[in-house]
Amino acid sequence: MTAHGPGVPDPGLPGWERSPAEIRALGHRVVDLIADHLCGLPDGPVFRPFPPAEAAALAAGPVPTAGAAAHDVLDDVERLVLSYPFGNGHPRFHAWVNSPPHVLGVLAEALAAAMNPSVAGGNHAAVHVEHQVVRWFAELAGFPAGSGGLLVSGASAATVTALAVARHHAAARTGLDVRADGLQGHDRRFVLYLGEEAHGCVRKSAELLGIGAANLRVVGSDGAGRLRPGALRDAVRRDLADGHLPVAVVASAGTTNTGAVDPLDELADVCAEHGVWLHVDGAYGGPAVVLLDGHPAERAGLARADSVGMDPHKWLYAPVDAGLLLLRDPAAARDAFSLVPPYLRTDGDPGGVTGPVWFSEYGFEQTRGFRALKLWVLLKHLGVDGYRQLVARDLAVAAHLADAVRAAPDLDLLAHGLSVVCFRCRPDGVPADRLDELNRAVVTAVQLGGGSFLAGTTVGGVVALRACIVNPGTTTADVDALVAAVRAAGTAGAAIVVAP
Repeated sequence: MTAHGPGVPDPGLPGWERSPAEIRALGHRVVDLIADHLCGLPDGPVFRPFPPAEAAALAAGPVPTAGAAAHDVLDDVERLVLSYPFGNGHPRFHAWVNSPPHVLGVLAEALAAAMNPSVAGGNHAAVHVEHQVVRWFAELAGFPAGSGGLLVSGASAATVTALAVARHHAAARTGLDVRADGLQGHDRRFVLYLGEEAHGCVRKSAELLGIGAANLRVVGSDGAGRLRPGALRDAVRRDLADGHLPVAVVASAGTTNTGAVDPLDELADVCAEHGVWLHVDGAYGGPAVVLLDGHPAERAGLARADSVGMDPHKWLYAPVDAGLLLLRDPAAARDAFSLVPPYLRTDGDPGGVTGPVWFSEYGFEQTRGFRALKLWVLLKHLGVDGYRQLVARDLAVAAHLADAVRAAPDLDLLAHGLSVVCFRCRPDGVPADRLDELNRAVVTAVQLGGGSFLAGTTVGGVVALRACIVNPGTTTADVDALVAAVRAAGTAGAAIVVAP
């Protein structure tokens, strides 16, 4: 029996020590499962509900006492998990903004997990890879040299982090120390501004930061769902006249609901005029604005923002989670968040142990996973040109879908922004006051039918069907099949709705 230290015998721990041959055998089995799953998705239904009996068994299953063989556990993964996916890898999944993962990103995730570093900071590879990834995105977004940021779980985390920095920045300009006193002891209202289609994470952020939902100003939109700069300017001026403190404007580079892109350059003008922080939520549409040539004014406005959130796990096909927050002035984030004990404080130690200023000083997370590796390998593998081709293909397929909806006599196109298409069924003979009921039924019928999958939403106060194309494997034939499935469900539902 060998010893790990003085007087410490080798315990022969079960399930822990593995030989290279055993690791390779397990790895090959996992790679086989990955390959069968990703390549077999198109042959099965887009979505199949998890069986109630299996759900009940999981809910009642006891904590394992004796361990099982690794291959037996992988059998359970194959039978219970991989057999019932969400559906987002399927080329006929057109619902929420959930892209399929690029296979190299999947494998990079395994490599990152094998290293298992905490990327709070330190002088190790994961930290420097994340710095390079952030710098690449900052350059693509048009941010100046010296800007920075960090990877987070997603746009919700990016938004609350950015708005916490904006709150600290606005308060400090008026002599308030929110880190010491919170929002207590003064009578000024902190105010946030957002568009009608802003993501719900903005309200959650307002609540978490003590600003409160009552101090959100929802600014009117134009006919295309874009926040109106003139209305924003009026709202800010009213609040200033009333003695309130404008903290930030949250604009959208591609709203989740309809794909609308706000007039970012004009909004940046309003923010610059009044010294208000501009945060751009580019969670979904940011890659299209940054990479393609269709939105030059919006791209120019995004480059003027104080902060930008983006989700590479949406339209850049990285495995979840991979969110990004870009900051024009990283020092503002350090002012808002840095709280480190002396043994972690560093202002840059290129040749030592502590390395650059720690990422944990720029946000809330202390334990941070190695999110950057999958983005690093995908950017190196695909390049900007490759990503442009993939995103442009998604846009082309969405445009084809919009054209197919326009051509169908029983469908109405309600909105089309970026790769989002919103429409509704309107068969002859269905009363207008029953169309919402009909379209709800169509959503359910298509989702459970297995042939295609889309989401339900509301546009302009009416129930709508929503498709979002973020899968380069989706073809025009796939969206033609979606239109056919929707029209068939609409015809069947109309017969029920108008039945005496």
